[in-house]
Parts: sequence; structure tokens; C-alpha cells
Amino acid sequence: MSDTKTPQDTCVLVTGGCGFIGSHTVVCLLEQGYQVVIVDDLSNANEKVLDRIDQIVGPEAAERLSFYRANVNDREALDIIFDDNHVDAVIHFAGFKAVGESVTKPIEYYSNNIGNTLTLVDAMRNHGCKSIIFSSSATVYGDPDALPLTEESPKKPATNPYGWTKWMIEEMLRSLVVADPEWDVVLLRYFNPIGAHPSGLMGEDPKGIPNNLLPYVAQVAVGRRDCVHVFGNDYDTPDGTGVRDYIHVMDLAAGHVAALAWMAGRTGCEVFNLGTGKGTSVLEIIEAFSEACGRELPYVIEPRRAGDVTANCTKAREMLGWEAQYGIAEMCRDSWNWQSHNPNGFED
Repeated sequence: MSDTKTPQDTCVLVTGGCGFIGSHTVVCLLEQGYQVVIVDDLSNANEKVLDRIDQIVGPEAAERLSFYRANVNDREALDIIFDDNHVDAVIHFAGFKAVGESVTKPIEYYSNNIGNTLTLVDAMRNHGCKSIIFSSSATVYGDPDALPLTEESPKKPATNPYGWTKWMIEEMLRSLVVADPEWDVVLLRYFNPIGAHPSGLMGEDPKGIPNNLLPYVAQVAVGRRDCVHVFGNDYDTPDGTGVRDYIHVMDLAAGHVAALAWMAGRTGCEVFNLGTGKGTSVLEIIEAFSEACGRELPYVIEPRRAGDVTANCTKAREMLGWEAQYGIAEMCRDSWNWQSHNPNGFED
């Protein structure tokens, strides 16, 4: 956004806005008064999310939301969206996101994630919109030299095609700013989003077998899976299981809104880590979720696989005025509230 505007006068295009993080961010944007346009092809989301958003924000705020079912790589569709709406800024979530799948389908991941970003920024440029927040990932830090990670920590080679798409899109957006200093780019590198909206109306609903720990644990809790698979118990951690930095999806959504408010009127490229700065082990997650659902959840130990890292989020606190508010207990509480009321996700 080249000029400072009030939220009521600001239109935000959210790609992938029906997905897990995107939908919660849309709720926060609408609650803050923004006009929001979602573009999502629903390849990994459910259209019922839109009804849930309406229920959460109420009819008045819901009037400020528009939805287009389209692929972000569809240039003609994007032109229509930008012609129909005076878009001031874009929050870009849309993309394939399963690490394991990216290893077996690298061409699809590079084509979709990088291709749709190129199509998006070209459409933005041609319609006079040069403000974008990109949904990046801590995966760009690779195997770090030191912890906790700061925004100055060096980027390392990615370990999978999904990670490489995040890595390369960051560089693409940096190049835009170098070529045209009018661009305003924020790269948000987040760690492990979990939790759900406190209302229980909206949460993570992965298609097929969940790739991430929390939705898998939640599905065990409602009886859709037999037990939690814990990958490795020989890490150099207090209980031997992998430690990750988990962040509540509502904190993450608030981080995007804080970044949007901060970038108004600015130009250039800035990076922010979004996490809690606190590590939680796999067994601690299972214990916290057992507490939330009121019964002990079964688990089995499997061979280890690569773990994650923790974040230093001082920069986001000092520059954006943002800090994570929720702890693991609240993350598991809200996940259980969502899953217990929606055992089959949005298909109920």
C-alpha cells in the first residue's frame, strides 16, 4: 500500500483464503474492518469455510467479503479479480504444502507454487498494486548453525522441493524490490501453526492422512486414527522426542494483520519470524492434547525423521508490536474444540 489508509478503505486480496491459515487470517482482517477478496480453487480447502467465516464475523462484516473460485495461476481470472476490485495489498497463501508429496511430485510443486506467484505479481504490477505479504516458512533456514533462529540467520539449502519453492519465491520477491523500489514486500517465516478458532467453527481439515502432528493427534482423539506415530525418541531433548516451535493459528493470523498495518506507506522488503520462541516436544503435545480431551492418547515410537527448530521473534515484537499470546494448552484446547464438534472436518 503506497498510501496510509484506514482498514475500512483498504481492500486485501487473500490467495488461498479458504485454507487453514488463510481462513483464520480472513476472519482477523474482517474483524479489523478490512475489505477482503478471497481467491481459492478449493483444491485443498472446502467452500463451507465461507459459511463458517460468515458465522464468526457476523452479517455486517461478512458483507465486506468477496469470493472467487479460481486458480492463482489463471491469468485471465486474476485480471477479472483485479478489474472488479481496487486491491491495495495481497496476502499470498496459495500453494501446495505437503513436504512428503513435494518429493514425489516436484514438477507439480515447482509449477504450481512458483508459477502462481509469478502470475500473481505480474497481474499485481499491471494493475498498480505493489504491496504483498508472502506466506513463507522457517524451512528456508535449512539445517541452522545456531539457535534460536533470527531473521539474520543465513538461508541454507532446502531439503525438499516444497522448501525450495519457499526459498526461491522469497528471492523472486526480493528481486522485484531491487528492480522497482516502489514494491512493498513482507516475508513472514512461520514455524508450526496449530490450534483452531476458539468458536470451534473453523480449524485444520487436511485431506487424506494428515502430514502434520496436531491434526493427526486430533484424529486419534476422535477415533479416526488408531494411535499417534512418534518419529524418534533418541533426540538430545529432555524426553528424547523432537522439539518444535508451535504457534496458535490465531496468533499467526494476527501477525499477518499486524504486518499489513505496519507496511502501509512503506516500501522495500522486510522479513519477520512468527513463532513463540518456545520449543515443545512431541510427547508434550500428546500429553497436552490428552489433557484437553480428557483421556490418554495411544502412541507408538517410529524411526526418527528430521525435526524443526525454534524462533527468535524479537523483531516482530519490536517492529510490528506483535507477540504470540497463546500457549500449548490453549492450542490443544482449541484444536480439540474444533475436532470434537467437527469429527469429519467440514464434511459434517
